[in-house]
Amino acid sequence: MNDKRLVKAAERIESPRLLFVRPALSDAAEILSRYASDPEVTRFVAFRRHESLKETRDFLSWSDAEWERWPAGPYLVRSRADNLLLGSTGLSFETPSRAMTGYVFARDAWGHGYATEALRTMSAAAASAGVKRLYALCHTGHAGSWRVLEKGGFTREGILRRYMEFPNLVPGEPADVYCYALIL
Repeated sequence: MNDKRLVKAAERIESPRLLFVRPALSDAAEILSRYASDPEVTRFVAFRRHESLKETRDFLSWSDAEWERWPAGPYLVRSRADNLLLGSTGLSFETPSRAMTGYVFARDAWGHGYATEALRTMSAAAASAGVKRLYALCHTGHAGSWRVLEKGGFTREGILRRYMEFPNLVPGEPADVYCYALIL
């Protein structure tokens, strides 16, 4: 973190039901088995589904670099009740005042409100780190995700045409995405 104006986010955050922790190399096998290798879970994400532990370790190296450069990076989402890995969320900074967020959850974690709780927690973490504009991009066909963003207080700003590749959906073809934002 080179900029003195940046305020580091906590590497461990608690919400009513969830625990958010900075990923560690020791989490690799659990990440791979719980969500990163699941074709249904990774359908609407911007990263290629992980097919090996090496790919998950590469993600963890990237995560460490983000945490070193910026106030925060990816977080693993765990259940406070039993420490079960539920998924991942985080903050991806573009500038000290602008960041993107998102979320991915294991199939057995769907439908419990975890994504909404994670989104609200990341919004608060972003605000405490000095972010003024937090945004999220969502495939136009992923209605469940837009509902979460709207419940989380984000406003749909528009459609970005042929903007982002979803490599597990149609590799090599950029798709339309909705842009949602929250002004903090």
